[in-house]
Amino acid sequence: MRIVSLVPHATELLFALGLGPEVVAVTHECDHPAAARALQKVTRDVLPGGLSAGEIDRAVRERTERGEAIYELDREALALLAADLIVTQALCPVCAVSYDEVAALAHTLASRPRVIALDPRTLGETLGDVRTLAEATDRRGAGVALIEHANARIDRLRFALHEQPRPRVAALEWLDPVYAAGHWTPELIELAGGTDVLGTPGGRSERVSWETVAAAEPEIVVAMPCGYDAQRAHGEALSFAAQLATLGARRIVAVNASAYFSRPGPRLIDGVELLAHILHPELVPEPPAGAEALAVEEAAGV
Repeated sequence: MRIVSLVPHATELLFALGLGPEVVAVTHECDHPAAARALQKVTRDVLPGGLSAGEIDRAVRERTERGEAIYELDREALALLAADLIVTQALCPVCAVSYDEVAALAHTLASRPRVIALDPRTLGETLGDVRTLAEATDRRGAGVALIEHANARIDRLRFALHEQPRPRVAALEWLDPVYAAGHWTPELIELAGGTDVLGTPGGRSERVSWETVAAAEPEIVVAMPCGYDAQRAHGEALSFAAQLATLGARRIVAVNASAYFSRPGPRLIDGVELLAHILHPELVPEPPAGAEALAVEEAAGV
């Protein structure tokens, strides 16, 4: 089978199912696992580089309001790949090329590829996507194993955190303007032994004010700008240190959202474990391998 992945979390899931050798092309943002970086790229970002968070937000809103995508698909390259399966998403116009564009193009290709859209809003739905993709690619056994492993890790956390105090958590998905993380993130916080004071499980990420965040009285603030790694998130949080200091939180940390929170793939389970380490370091003393939470509170005056 020849597979094209047009969304990073699908790429991660395909490799986790053992389908890496069958993936022939990915997006320009597919950076995990390392083997994906060497594959042909069939998308590009149309936004200029070097924009600030506020400029990115404005540019994205302006393009989406005009019905314009922020990613461009290399239609000629895709046609030459003779794909049997294209995996994409339709949930977020900021996260991938337009599903309608992909579906329409697929009908014109000589290989007549099947198009599957993975659009989870909750952790449970991300595990459902494992089943969907495993069925479509005849990897049922690998899918079952992946789900069982994820559930076992979650169950270990439930046992470790049973009846522990639940700190109040504000997860900020963007800082200029401020967005409270939605979709699966409130559920991850719950599983990690916290209480999300802003987001709604399965709901959309919502724009809020700094005053609204402060009024929610978070004890811990997690800066997780969508698509940013830990170092970039930390730098962004430091640039808003004055605003973060007004929230009254006892801890403020920055994390790698791109790896563990923005993409609803297998590494969301790492995200749960990282949050559990942040919220309950005495019970979960080590973060998952490769993950880190960078402290912001000193610069924010906490």
